[in-house]
Amino acid sequence: MDPLTNPFAPGAGSPPPELVGRANIVEQTALLLARTRRRRPEKSFLMTGLRGVGKTVLLNELERMAQEAGYRTILIEAHEDKPLGVMLAPHLRRALYDLDRMAGAGNKVKRGLAVLRGFIGAVKVKVGEVEFGLDIDPEKGTADTGDIEVDLPELFTVIGDAALDRNAAIALLIDEVQYLGRRELSALIMAMHKMQQRQLPVVLIGAGLPTLPALAGDSKSYAERLFSFPVIGPLSAADTARALQDAVQPLGVSFTKSAQAEVFKHTQGYPYFIQEWGYQAWNHATTTTIGPAVIQECTARVAQRLDENFFRVRFDRLTPAEKDYLRAMAHFGEGPCRSAEVAAALGIKITAAGPVRDKLIKKGMIYSPAHGEAAFTVPLFDAFMRRAIPAFKARKLK
Repeated sequence: MDPLTNPFAPGAGSPPPELVGRANIVEQTALLLARTRRRRPEKSFLMTGLRGVGKTVLLNELERMAQEAGYRTILIEAHEDKPLGVMLAPHLRRALYDLDRMAGAGNKVKRGLAVLRGFIGAVKVKVGEVEFGLDIDPEKGTADTGDIEVDLPELFTVIGDAALDRNAAIALLIDEVQYLGRRELSALIMAMHKMQQRQLPVVLIGAGLPTLPALAGDSKSYAERLFSFPVIGPLSAADTARALQDAVQPLGVSFTKSAQAEVFKHTQGYPYFIQEWGYQAWNHATTTTIGPAVIQECTARVAQRLDENFFRVRFDRLTPAEKDYLRAMAHFGEGPCRSAEVAAALGIKITAAGPVRDKLIKKGMIYSPAHGEAAFTVPLFDAFMRRAIPAFKARKLK
């Protein structure tokens, strides 16, 4: 069939033809947005899930919902090497200028700009090599200490007051929240605690790996009461079938039920993989009815694409010791596995394996679903390791 009309979209954050199996999150977001505008308490939330379940796609869709509900939106992706204050400042500046253009009395927006100016000076925000600032005098003594845990709650309070003054609301959406530093995550939690206490119109919707609830709880004990942590998992067999069929039906194409089952067997319902199999199946098919033989015939091509793009790029940025640790984990299957078993397979003490394990968690490659356990954050990664990295088994494992 014509590859130009292929409806499937495998990629990082690429929107699928149909968003299926996520109705509960959409409903939760609609309630959060509506109740916050009415100054009624409702928990912000931090979605958690493995790579490839569509968290970024969901965040983009929830941003669209917030904009349709009249919110000023800020969407950022946390980064290990970029401070939270630096990422937020330009977006908060834009939001305040948007509020300033709205009709209404009062000077709370201008105060917000003055406080933001002091915050920017304290964190020394730069874009490239050019210092980023505001052409306004700072308000001294508010959000300008340079301590993110002190400044961010104060800044959010002032901005929330400004939004309330203009009968507006702000939605902050953050992807990869697990990459925030401990103090940054603490500051963000404290800031949102202030928003809830004062019923100010600012909501937070975040997404991150399964480590996120533990990180938030370790940072602030009340995080579990402040946020909800919905788990974004793989799609069911029925939703996998819908994701395939709803994408191709408007184009006069269909997947047979046995083809749908074959895709589910290979993908285990993970949306990214469904898009990959759907994309290749479309390009490989010679008729408008896609059967299981087509899925089987294109599976080798899908595996190659995943190995070269989805899996390999993550594996290649690791140190030799980290690669060895993952290969040892893969020896035990999909997981989770015991950390002590991994150390034994490597022929080292668990105390020696601990630092490597911690680095892999920080890099977002593995997580600990329970004490003393380790599991991959990337679905099907164990199969990739056994398929594409065979040398380690002969060298290290018996």
